[in-house]
Amino acid sequence: MTTRALVSQLQSAISHAERMAATRPLAVPPAGSGLKPVFGNRGLPVIGHTVSVLTDLLDSSRRRYEEFGPVSWGVTLGAKAITVMGPDAIEAVATNRDKAFSTEGFYDYLIGPFFRRGILLMDFEEHRHHRRIMQQAFTRDRLLGYLDAMTPAIERALSRWRPSERFPVYTAAKRLTLDIATEVFVGERPGADADRLSQAFVAAVQGGHAIVRADVPGGTWARGLRGRRMLESYFRERIPAKRAGSGQDLFSVLCRAETEDGDRYSDDDIVNHMIFVLMAAHDTSTITLAMTAHYLGKHPEWQDRLREEAAALGKPAVEHADLDRLPQLDMVVKEAMRLNAPVGALFRQTVADTEILGHHIPAGTKVAAQIYATQRLAQWWPEPDVFDPERFAEHRREDKVHRYAWAPFGGGAHKCIGMHFGTMEVKAILHQLLLKYRWSVRPDYEPPMRYGTGPMPTDGLPIRLRRA
Repeated sequence: MTTRALVSQLQSAISHAERMAATRPLAVPPAGSGLKPVFGNRGLPVIGHTVSVLTDLLDSSRRRYEEFGPVSWGVTLGAKAITVMGPDAIEAVATNRDKAFSTEGFYDYLIGPFFRRGILLMDFEEHRHHRRIMQQAFTRDRLLGYLDAMTPAIERALSRWRPSERFPVYTAAKRLTLDIATEVFVGERPGADADRLSQAFVAAVQGGHAIVRADVPGGTWARGLRGRRMLESYFRERIPAKRAGSGQDLFSVLCRAETEDGDRYSDDDIVNHMIFVLMAAHDTSTITLAMTAHYLGKHPEWQDRLREEAAALGKPAVEHADLDRLPQLDMVVKEAMRLNAPVGALFRQTVADTEILGHHIPAGTKVAAQIYATQRLAQWWPEPDVFDPERFAEHRREDKVHRYAWAPFGGGAHKCIGMHFGTMEVKAILHQLLLKYRWSVRPDYEPPMRYGTGPMPTDGLPIRLRRA
């Protein structure tokens, strides 16, 4: 029996055991409210549904949807939480009309020790205040400058890719997007300081994914805390020079950013936001870039169409105005984000009693709004597991069935502030990649996945890479 077959059997056995746990309501709705209780189960003793969520999230979510409907509860990573699926449920959480959903509580539990006081971990007026300042770093003129800075960095990185029968495109994409983040966001050129920064950052990100969530010497959590301390020291030491300088990297911009009312960030704010933005920009871009490359390797007809479109542009690298001239690339990237949402869920915690789709949600409840599974449910997406970029063509626009059917950037007040930067970065890399290389993926290959920021491959995502 192959290792993959053995893992599949183990996952099936665990899933069956989880489903056998007793079904019960999370809480009794208030008398006369007309609200329904939320049903679910704890899963396995101690670990709950953790194994299925981390290793088999899509199928386990679909099973939960079939069994309990769009609103259910379970235990994952030691936390009892409600999971909601479907565009209506995501909209209720994202728009937060009664201000009952806090981002701070659940995110602080998941990643707070490593990314505390990042903009996503702020609520309501404080969040709006910080977002207004940060928006100065993501204006159109700033994006133009970031693209000018990243273009040579992309060219240098791609020139180091070597043709191979098993080129690990996810691993390479992770290195590439981290180099871009270090150079464009931090203003740190390649060298010892950049390497030290990257190592600390990777340790902090991995810390947030740790299953053993304790400061055990030698453990992933402990390494993440050390990485966080190093990042704090790195950014704090450089703030005076960045404030006094005229650099155009994100770090410099945040140090000098000021609203019309004269609001600026404190030193602590800058440190916290830089650490968080690095994580948010790096992880999501890596997943989108690598998985888009994977799908193009499995569907050479689309790879050829995109290469022809890129060649017709007549430029070795894109400028910002060129992005609207690559409609097929846009459809492919959107479809990749639908199939493999780079941010798998929105995490919230209720600060007051509320309801979702007529279900009673008590105050203090953790809530995960499942974007990944929602974008793969047949109720809204015909043949949801099929790679079909023309879903997003003007004559079809399947994403218009509901404003939250396709929601890889979230929505509401917390909609990703860097979404335009992220899609610009991925498209700029893919344009150069298509002109420099050809690649393929074995037809029978399916990547083993685990859940981090979103679903990500565990084997480096091998492709057969050749020069164009």
